[in-house]
Amino acid sequence: MTETITQRQLNRTLLARQMLLERCDILPLAAMERLAGMQSQIPNPPYIGLWTRLVKFQKVELTALLNSREVVRAPWIRSTLHLVSAPDHQRFQSVIQPALARGLRSFFGARAKDLDIPSLIEVALPFLEAQTPAIGALRDELQRHFPQHDKQAMAYAVRSYLPLLQVPPSGTWGVGTGATYTTAFNWLGEAKSSDLAMLFRRYLAAFGPASVMDFQTWCGMTSLKKALAPVLKTLVAYRSEDGAQLVDLPALPLLPEAAPAPIRFLPEYDNSLIAHKNRTRILPERHRKKVFVSAGRVLGSVLIDGFVGAIWKARREKDRVRLSISLFETVPAECQAAIEAEGLRLLRFIDEDASEYVVEFS
Repeated sequence: MTETITQRQLNRTLLARQMLLERCDILPLAAMERLAGMQSQIPNPPYIGLWTRLVKFQKVELTALLNSREVVRAPWIRSTLHLVSAPDHQRFQSVIQPALARGLRSFFGARAKDLDIPSLIEVALPFLEAQTPAIGALRDELQRHFPQHDKQAMAYAVRSYLPLLQVPPSGTWGVGTGATYTTAFNWLGEAKSSDLAMLFRRYLAAFGPASVMDFQTWCGMTSLKKALAPVLKTLVAYRSEDGAQLVDLPALPLLPEAAPAPIRFLPEYDNSLIAHKNRTRILPERHRKKVFVSAGRVLGSVLIDGFVGAIWKARREKDRVRLSISLFETVPAECQAAIEAEGLRLLRFIDEDASEYVVEFS
């Protein structure tokens, strides 16, 4: 008989694998691989995501990894920008390629229908490797050769079929959203081969137990059950309280419901909130629209007893840094005090030069 996992077991197990039950004393690069990459739509959130998970993490550590090419910022799973270790990028890029192509069709539809992908790449490849241009310059170069086509669609097509990376300082703390690009081959050398089964196992190690549908939500691909059939036979099967079929790696334990979960601040776009079709193991459905405020925006949130119970935003006001926390429900005084204490630690990480730190609740 298949074992049933409770919602709180799923919650505590996810938090443990995401290093959110206790801060881990491991190197940032090892953490990045354990998390299977970190979403990086804007530069700062992955830094905060590592701070909330690691012992004594400093911003310079992640910036150094980007500068040394050990970590790269690239269009990756779900066709969104991620920070990912260089070995993982090279190992799995060919596996996620169908998701990138699907993203092109989803975003541009008819505007991308008649594009000649090989011809676009033939023009873009030498241009990217010679100049490491901004995406706007790539668009202009493509339109110079193909004036009859939509330049945004052409540039996105190149990004979807030719593995590209952003060149530092793009993606580093405080730099902003401006970016320049080169090819993965130019920056990292030859790619290595891998397969979908290995990516699925890495996903389960970071986010399991989970369903194939959860995996598809995370990676942006569809109709994977048949392709994953051989590996599914090697996994442990579970059932969630709502009847969903879940699988997991045999060697990984489930956490008990009673495992204590401290206050944790998650940055915008944290993958722990995005990596499942059913996100209620960490984000109660009644609060989802408070965190997922649009199709492309996921706010910073606060875990209270393991579940999202607030959103947060930090802002600089001259020499003061203010953290505004919007609680979804009333919490006991001792819980609010713990949130404030962790919030002050977050503010000191975000801006160590401020003369005053303020945490306010609403």
